[in-house]
Amino acid sequence: MFNKLSLKIGLLFFVFILIIEAFLFSTLYFTLVDERVEEVMENLLARGDTHSEVLEDSFEEMTLEHVGMMEAATDFIAVITDETGEILVNSDDLEPEMLTVLKHTDFAEMPIYSKIVEKDWQKKRYIATDSPITIHDEHAGHVFMFAPTKDIKRIVDHLKNQFLLVGIITVVLTIVTILLLSRIITLPLIRMKEATEQLSQGDNQVNLTSDRNDELGELANAITKLSTDLDRLKNARNEFLSSISHELRTPLTYIKGYADILDRSDTTEREREEYMGIIREEAAHLTVLVGNLFELAKLDRNQFTIQKQDVSIVELLTSVAVLVKPAFDDQEIELSVNCEEDVPASIDPERIQQVLLNILDNARKHSFAGGRVTIECRQEAGNITICITDEGQGIPEEELPFVFDRLYRVEKSRSRERGGSGLGLAIAKEIVESHGGQIWMDSQFGEGTAVTVQLKRGVDHS
Repeated sequence: MFNKLSLKIGLLFFVFILIIEAFLFSTLYFTLVDERVEEVMENLLARGDTHSEVLEDSFEEMTLEHVGMMEAATDFIAVITDETGEILVNSDDLEPEMLTVLKHTDFAEMPIYSKIVEKDWQKKRYIATDSPITIHDEHAGHVFMFAPTKDIKRIVDHLKNQFLLVGIITVVLTIVTILLLSRIITLPLIRMKEATEQLSQGDNQVNLTSDRNDELGELANAITKLSTDLDRLKNARNEFLSSISHELRTPLTYIKGYADILDRSDTTEREREEYMGIIREEAAHLTVLVGNLFELAKLDRNQFTIQKQDVSIVELLTSVAVLVKPAFDDQEIELSVNCEEDVPASIDPERIQQVLLNILDNARKHSFAGGRVTIECRQEAGNITICITDEGQGIPEEELPFVFDRLYRVEKSRSRERGGSGLGLAIAKEIVESHGGQIWMDSQFGEGTAVTVQLKRGVDHS
């Protein structure tokens, strides 16, 4: 139970909000209490000042008695003394605490302003004020006003009860709000957890697409995209395995079949030579296919190393042209190289040669006798662009986005002459991108194809 994310988030929010609310409520409570107590004391002092002003105008026995009678009808207690502290009038019976206040008053000192002489409302039964009576600048007496502190305590208790009630309601509402919010926050996470469990079980049909614009919405959309990618990868893997099994089965079938024929006693010498040639051809094809698969496995495991060195592009292109020229001559296809003399680059020459051989092999297979294949190289700022153009059969426009996919072949019939393994261009793309470059293809069906390789020079031209 305590391992649930919603509970952890709720408890965390509750603790923080409770601390904040406790701080705010206590600050507000003590502020209000202080204001109310201050208000009571100021009212008491103002009442004493009013009596003092009246007595300053008429310091007579009748006025004194009138003040006493007036306060006798209230909760306040008025005590009027002369300048020596002798009590002239008191509106109520005096209690020891009141006499203590009078006893500690210095009547010999000429007071100027009224003041609060007892304000400890929490420990004392009465608070008290002293308003001096001054007639013609002569000290004539004092008006002491006493107010029972039970009234202040009643106000404070009332405030305390109100704050307690409001606090309980606030805590309850806070808990409900936090539970709802934590549920709202964790519900998408719970769904994402269920979706990831579904993915781990091999079910890639997950749809968490959300219209939310926050981080949870982005995460949900990312998981949905991941499920789509996994589903596509699963289908691609199945298709890949199916294609590979077919590619391996075909040469193995040829080899086994012709080897069985060679074992027959009625096979002529001419037939033996012909069948041995076929076996050697299929073994070579199988060797190339396995080699390409090893290359792809290295790429997938990030074990494909690029060892760059400064080379001359024109020398590299010329050496590649020399390697493939006999095959082009056999098919009566003209091969030409057009490149500036001084074009240095920092590349892995063996890997780039592999790229060029794969592209040129495709160009040869899809060209016709009497056609032309051109290798052009040009410098563009910090890049080197190599373009291999043929005048062959071309590629349909709808096929172009897939030509660099593994085991994808435009020649669906898997012709032994024109169809390759479908791995050459995929490997070429990986090698070029490992150099930080780009490769793309432009083609017009029936008119020819142009494959462009763009590489960073990677050397200082200054």
